[in-house]
Amino acid sequence: MHRYSRLLGLVLLAGLATACASRPVGDFGRAQPSALHDAMLPAVGDFMARQRREPVSNFNQTDQEGEMHDRTWRFLVANNAKDWLFNTEAEMQRVRITRAKDFTFFPDRYYNWLKKTHYQSSRVRYATVNRHILADLDTLPKTFLSICAVQEVDRQRRVALNELTDLAPTAANDVRARRIENQWHVDWFVRAVNYRYDSYSYALENLLVETPHEQSVSVDAFLRRLKVWADRANRGDFCSGASGQGGQGDVAIPSRFQTMVRDTEVIAPK
Repeated sequence: MHRYSRLLGLVLLAGLATACASRPVGDFGRAQPSALHDAMLPAVGDFMARQRREPVSNFNQTDQEGEMHDRTWRFLVANNAKDWLFNTEAEMQRVRITRAKDFTFFPDRYYNWLKKTHYQSSRVRYATVNRHILADLDTLPKTFLSICAVQEVDRQRRVALNELTDLAPTAANDVRARRIENQWHVDWFVRAVNYRYDSYSYALENLLVETPHEQSVSVDAFLRRLKVWADRANRGDFCSGASGQGGQGDVAIPSRFQTMVRDTEVIAPK
């Protein structure tokens, strides 16, 4: 009884710590090292996952897996638009203290955040969406490459498991559990890319009704580039051409615009 009371106390403490401290990030939104977020919270999360009878691997993390987790993190949260991507829920999900909750997210939160944020000009909201989509496009190629590298690590593990004989009795279970853990994380990333595309698209269509401006054409062009990456993620295509230029090329994705009056005024973001 004392053991479970202690574990319950650790879970409550972990939840409080997670709610009070977001995971630190560095350049381009990549995760930075943190004892709390990299050791303490995951230890509690592993215990919780085992209680839910989910697979938990005892393997150390490879460099490739660490790189993938660091690069995908910026897509799971939104440090440039706090609150619209449920940062606290994402951290609880990442460390496995709670089950996945991102299935329940609705794409209207980003538009609501834009609507409530004060700008000197209504055109700047379009510039804001442009910057956020461009940041995604700039980081997606290397993020895809990092996922491809992890898929290769999982393949090499399976080959080694089948060919080697002097292995620990838990090796097979750990290989299977780590493959599932990695796949769950990739699936989460895929959902996040789709959620971003849907959120940007929802925002653009509502801005077109609320404050129509010529700057919307540029947002639509960036969105069509992002759609290419979202489609690749949905296909699980992380390795072919992952070093491309943000999805540019001869891709037949129709624009949501037919005609629009030309407006050449440039408004700097505030």
